[in-house]
Amino acid sequence: MAHLFKTRIGRLATLAIVPRAWRLAIFALAGVAAGLAALGLHLSRAPSYLSDSPETCMNCHVMGAAYLTWQHSSHGRVTVCTDCHVPHDNFAHKMWFKAQDGMRHATVFTLRGEPQVMSLNPVAVPVVEANCRRCHAAVVGDVHAREWKPGDPRCWDCHREVPHGIGRSLSSTPPELRPVLPAPTADPRTMTIHGRTVRPSGSATDAPE
Repeated sequence: MAHLFKTRIGRLATLAIVPRAWRLAIFALAGVAAGLAALGLHLSRAPSYLSDSPETCMNCHVMGAAYLTWQHSSHGRVTVCTDCHVPHDNFAHKMWFKAQDGMRHATVFTLRGEPQVMSLNPVAVPVVEANCRRCHAAVVGDVHAREWKPGDPRCWDCHREVPHGIGRSLSSTPPELRPVLPAPTADPRTMTIHGRTVRPSGSATDAPE
């Protein structure tokens, strides 16, 4: 059985089941497809999505306003995007959520379906709420004796400006102020605005990955 299985796999891998005249064309097309896939992964900075670097979010051009408002907020020196926007109960759940959320964002942005004013989707709401309570547990413990339940206010019902401010329209940040990503082969942390590095000195994002 094992020999038969190996034989069939070998025939499939070498396209022995395909007429000889078609084999070269199929191998060539497969090579082109693999090359385009590798180029796409390189240009999209795909490996960066495995990190927690805030510059990863800037791979999507519509995140300029969100990045700048975070950077200039009180959270800009002590947090990164994933501290608030992904779950932290366990590593597997965190990466699964990042993958799902990333695919949803990539689909919406590629099809140019993003709203002028972005807001949390229903799946993200409990995640951000849980992270607010996780980081501010000492403060929350003084005003809430239990976990959030339906009907309770969300943290941002009162703290509306944290951390992205009130004006969250895509047009709220002038193009001239939006960070510019370096070449795909460069460190994304060298992102600049008018030649100046955008990273705040001494920020949480200065820590090594």
